[in-house]
Amino acid sequence: MLGTDIAIDLGTSSVKIYLDGKGIILNEPSVIAYDQETDDIVAIGQEAYAMVGRTSSKISVVHPLCNGVISDFALAQYVINHYLKKISGSKVFMPRVVVSVPCGITEVQKRAVVDAISSAGVRKICLIEEPVAAAMGAGVDISVPHGCFVIDIGGGTTDMGVISLSGVAISRSIKVAGNTFDEAIIKLVRRKHNLLIGSRMAEEAKKAIGCVYPRQEVTSFRVKGRNMLTGLPQWADITCDEVLESLLEPAMQIIRAAQEVLEQTPPELMGDIYTDGIILTGGSAQLFGFDTLIGKKTKMKVFVPEEPESCVAKGAGKAIPFIDDMENKNYGVLNPLSAAY
Repeated sequence: MLGTDIAIDLGTSSVKIYLDGKGIILNEPSVIAYDQETDDIVAIGQEAYAMVGRTSSKISVVHPLCNGVISDFALAQYVINHYLKKISGSKVFMPRVVVSVPCGITEVQKRAVVDAISSAGVRKICLIEEPVAAAMGAGVDISVPHGCFVIDIGGGTTDMGVISLSGVAISRSIKVAGNTFDEAIIKLVRRKHNLLIGSRMAEEAKKAIGCVYPRQEVTSFRVKGRNMLTGLPQWADITCDEVLESLLEPAMQIIRAAQEVLEQTPPELMGDIYTDGIILTGGSAQLFGFDTLIGKKTKMKVFVPEEPESCVAKGAGKAIPFIDDMENKNYGVLNPLSAAY
């Protein structure tokens, strides 16, 4: 374990750690619960996620990463340290790390990610852009002069990019993703049934009956919450057609952003993309009918790889061998890593 290189996918909704030679060894929600009076940490990960919306007034449950970047530095640092200790046990652990970051982030946001990770005693940190990592994780050879278009729909951001020769030709990052779909379901239930539900319930409904393309048969899901008129507990059955209506708008925002990226793509790369199709990764890629909808709107084939939610972590893991090339730049070696600290 000593000094083994690792890759980290710091997501808005989950943190995944990939160990060189072993694959993904940790996949936990990036949620932390702390006591507001004493600032003591109460729970992290799965335990903290179980507390979402169910805490007392003393305890606060937060996502230290918001829209793919660090929103609360101290808590993010604590979460990263906790997970690195968890995978290393009590051994001295000085790995080199590859971290995935959204493609549109500023130098200050990059620095925050680097500082939060380096506090855990890491020797070297290399950054890789999410569309590049997603393409590598989906099994694409990105080192050849051939274009491929990747759309990675995470929890907080959707990152898309045209990848060629181990780099990004055109990229775009928008803050419409999995959490936006949850909010759309909350608004739908409030508008149609005067019922207030939490984000956990909305996420369960999204996983059970969420779709952005009409299903063959109508299915329903029971949501429970508080009636906004009487203030009493109540439940309501929502159908997949109602959910489709509310999820279509955020889904179309993602598709419009993808069309804008395609409009700016050089014609040679466009030809490659048209031949190969679009690769759809990220947790929300599993939303029913998303690939069909994108295919219909762009008139291209759309592929969803196996386990789309772990493509970025796997791709960052595949980029680990390139850390050495960042140190001694070899002639002719194209490097998918964008920066080293």
